[in-house]
Amino acid sequence: MDYDLYINPKKASVGLYVRKGAGLPDLGEAKDWVFDGSFGQANLPAQLGKEIEAKGHAFRDMD
Repeated sequence: MDYDLYINPKKASVGLYVRKGAGLPDLGEAKDWVFDGSFGQANLPAQLGKEIEAKGHAFRDMD
């Protein structure tokens, strides 16, 4: 499974991951988030992948 990463330039220390191609349709402030690339499951911590699959998204500390 691949995931897309979005970064909010106002809060660059937080990343938002969603399933690849899902976009941010349910996020009220979607315009504040900028696509930053796609990543394979092997490049993410296992717990983060599980959270994305369960909730449809996951936030990650990018520091």
